[in-house]
Amino acid sequence: MLSAVVLLTACSQNPPSASDAARAPAAPSASGAVAAVPPVLAAPAAPPAPAALGGAAGMAPRLQERAALSAAAQRKLAAPSAVAPMPLPRPMPDRALPAEARDRYQALEDNPVQRTAQEAVSTLSLDVDTAAYAQVRRWLNQGRLPPRDAVRVEELVNYFRYEGGPPAAGHPFAVQAEVAAAPWNPDNLVLRIGVKAVDRAMSSAPPANLVFLVDVSGSMASADKLPLVQASLRQLVQQLRPQDKVSLVTYSGRTQLELPPTSGADKAVIEAAIARLQASGGTAGGQAIQLAYAQARAGFIAGGINRILLATDGDFNIGITDPRQLKDLVARERRSGVSLTTLGFGQGNFNDALMDQLAAVGNGNYSYIDSLAEAQKVLGDELAATFQTVAGDVKLQVEFNPGTVAEWRLIGYENRLLAEADFRNDAVDAVEIGAGKSVTALYELTPVGKPTLTDARRYAAAAPAAAAHGHEWGQVKIRYKQPGASRSVELSQVVPRTVSAQPGADWKFATAVAGFGQLLRGGTHTGQWTYADARTLAQQGLGTDANGLRRDFVKLIDLAQSLAPKAAGSDAPVKVGGE
Repeated sequence: MLSAVVLLTACSQNPPSASDAARAPAAPSASGAVAAVPPVLAAPAAPPAPAALGGAAGMAPRLQERAALSAAAQRKLAAPSAVAPMPLPRPMPDRALPAEARDRYQALEDNPVQRTAQEAVSTLSLDVDTAAYAQVRRWLNQGRLPPRDAVRVEELVNYFRYEGGPPAAGHPFAVQAEVAAAPWNPDNLVLRIGVKAVDRAMSSAPPANLVFLVDVSGSMASADKLPLVQASLRQLVQQLRPQDKVSLVTYSGRTQLELPPTSGADKAVIEAAIARLQASGGTAGGQAIQLAYAQARAGFIAGGINRILLATDGDFNIGITDPRQLKDLVARERRSGVSLTTLGFGQGNFNDALMDQLAAVGNGNYSYIDSLAEAQKVLGDELAATFQTVAGDVKLQVEFNPGTVAEWRLIGYENRLLAEADFRNDAVDAVEIGAGKSVTALYELTPVGKPTLTDARRYAAAAPAAAAHGHEWGQVKIRYKQPGASRSVELSQVVPRTVSAQPGADWKFATAVAGFGQLLRGGTHTGQWTYADARTLAQQGLGTDANGLRRDFVKLIDLAQSLAPKAAGSDAPVKVGGE
């Protein structure tokens, strides 16, 4: 049974008078502080030349007149003003900023090129999130290049489904490795490592205990937020079985249990509770997460699916708001066996960084819902991959052979890197992989003997010559835990020293997506490669494309190419990321 909790002025043409000047607003100082500006009288005109006044005799009356005017002006300045001083302007609120300046993304630097002789091992937690792709699509469809940090290349690559062979004996997934020439640098190679979990129908999944945790604060009022949350959850409700149960927790200025555990057979009751939701108030997300976990623990199903679905824009502003405290809270609660999936909605104040990190520590996954079609993909077509875990704490480690690989670079996964010693440490958390999920990691390799980006070091020992393992590029190892287990198991395989002259469709398409993502992030490592080149390679890797998602990606490349700034006097796009 499934058991889950869802969190879901007008200006005058005349010169200003002294009384008008008294109404002038305060002006900012050079330091940025606002200082009061006193009323300013117009400066008296420069005295006329003596000849114009008729000599000294004509000057005296005018000097007396000016003295009288000056005294009157001084009395006027000393008198209390009849006009109340204008209050100092308040600081500009965040909402006055353009939308793209208020969405929050984690700043990530591209992985560096590693010299194999000094660093031969790469360790990471495989990433199953797909939120970055949906956000990049949203930006491009709105006619804007995405911000650089909105582009996480591995999430673009893993948005798509890839084929896989039969599972390795005794393991819940298949592992594939394919090497072919890098399209942006013919001297280099791209290694694609594909992990494909066994597919299991959701109808055969254990019962589910789900908690819908829904943000109903005022920031969720726009059409792309709460209304889309409601439509998305209704799609999920239609797939519930009688053995599944759902609770509904909402939060704004306060946290509330809107629906106690309700059987999946009572779909009308669940949908009515979802339809009643309205947006207003602040956002007390921390307390809501605590209530959702309490609700999930109360309805815990041993051996079942126990999961919270947090639907929000991530704009927590009441109670626990520190991202570190929120992550610590989720990390503690995951020990109860309840996982946390985050579903991001909206833009303008969207906290992508928080959504990504909460799902990572909550043993869940993170998706961004920009349309009802995306909701159908995540909560319909891929529901088993979203909910039904087949392997926990999945870690990938690749050791490259310094005798055959001079340099290597991991493409993406900047926020999923682990220390080498973390690979065998079962206390170190990593990603969960759901039924039918395919995950890809890509490495760019420079073979020994080809031009490198790093110069040979004068005092470093030379790389060992290819000897006993000269027929290998390296070794791939994967560690994971069976669902419910505390100790991990491992499988490994060698990557033979071969290069595919005609790589498969999945290699071509995944590499095209990775190249596209790198171009959006600035194209530091892609040389003269262009969006047009990415389009050509993607078309070669379309394969069967039963759901049309790969063809939709080709259209996104066209949008990006049309939006990219052009070099002066050229039609070729300048390869820079979004602002």
